[in-house]
Amino acid sequence: MNVKSQTYGSIAFVERNFALVRRYIGWEVVFLSYNVVNALAIGLIGATMGKDMVLYLVVGAMVWGFLSILFHEISESIAWERWEGTIEYTFMAPISRFTHLIGNCLFAIIYGVIRSSLILLIIVFFFGISIKGANLPGVLVILVVSGLSFVGLGLVAAVLPLLSTEKGAYATHILEAGLLLISGVYYEIDVLPVWIRPLSYVSPATYTLKAMRAALLEAAGFSELLPTILLLLATGLLLIPLGMLIFSRAEHYAKRKGKLKRAG
Repeated sequence: MNVKSQTYGSIAFVERNFALVRRYIGWEVVFLSYNVVNALAIGLIGATMGKDMVLYLVVGAMVWGFLSILFHEISESIAWERWEGTIEYTFMAPISRFTHLIGNCLFAIIYGVIRSSLILLIIVFFFGISIKGANLPGVLVILVVSGLSFVGLGLVAAVLPLLSTEKGAYATHILEAGLLLISGVYYEIDVLPVWIRPLSYVSPATYTLKAMRAALLEAAGFSELLPTILLLLATGLLLIPLGMLIFSRAEHYAKRKGKLKRAG
């Protein structure tokens, strides 16, 4: 396929995923409501310790909501295909896997930014927080470049539901929970046990959270955020090809073993 065809193909997958959102809009309302209430509850916990702690925890909840959406949408895209009964058609279609996966990744980033922006607006209104001095363009850039890193991790995690029909999708939550533990979402990584702390330094979420807090709470400019932005960009450019390579190998194995069927 040429570049133009690949581009149209990826856009088609983006459109298809948004069509699924409209089809299951009730579920989306439930998930969004849970994310909003979760962020508000965490913010209220911080309210007992002062305004600064509210902002600290709220940013953590919002950013983690964004990153978990990306991870979930990519890693469980295979489970959705199997549940819809379209997995065999999609994987046997005359379209490159690159086009298929990039389309899903683009959807995840766009959808994640939209949902996270909505959650941020609700949080600001609920707590009466002023973000006039915050570097909002910087926040948007950080969300996008950090999304690339989590897209790569999501592609690796998507191998699990591809290889295991019944338990693979649930196993991806173990990886997500591990990232939540080591990345300093609700606390500084300094409080982690010494033996696990080194893992924090290889988690993209750690740097995303630090940069987001700097942009929103300290109004850090692009010159201050640039090193972290470049680091996240480089991490994403490394993880996405790696994730696609791993997924491609797993796909070949799944086809040989007949694991693309809906059940069994």
